[in-house]
Amino acid sequence: MAAPALPVSLTPALSDRDAIADALYRGVIAFDTADEVLFKSALTEDAVLVLNGTVMEGYDAIYSGCYVNIAKMDTNHFLTNMRVNITEESKAQVSCSALSQHYRGGEGMKPGSDFLLAGGLYAVELVKDAGDGLWKIKHWTLKTTWGQGDWAVFGK
Repeated sequence: MAAPALPVSLTPALSDRDAIADALYRGVIAFDTADEVLFKSALTEDAVLVLNGTVMEGYDAIYSGCYVNIAKMDTNHFLTNMRVNITEESKAQVSCSALSQHYRGGEGMKPGSDFLLAGGLYAVELVKDAGDGLWKIKHWTLKTTWGQGDWAVFGK
């Protein structure tokens, strides 16, 4: 785990555009900091994650099929070229580029450790939660477009 993440709700209040981007940031920073609360705050209960064609439906499936595997690794996830489209008062779409570095847990600082550096594209649909007012990921498609290193760092 890296440095602790900031709280789920930031102050002062964010603009809708920034709050939408923050939902994605919460999701990927949660991987890097192994922060389950932050990860849960980023997704709806019925969220769908499509990871290179593999579909995970519902928060619990995403948590067990993705989060628990990545959060135990030494990682950094970066999002850039983010474009936000607010389609309705409580619905939005985001596209962005992603760069992520992955090492087996505890090996990120060891010289010569196996790693995987991957680049990809995200297409995300978000909704604003009427209960807590946070924007959350409803449908998250990640397509890896290239990888450098050893895919085996993910283990099985």
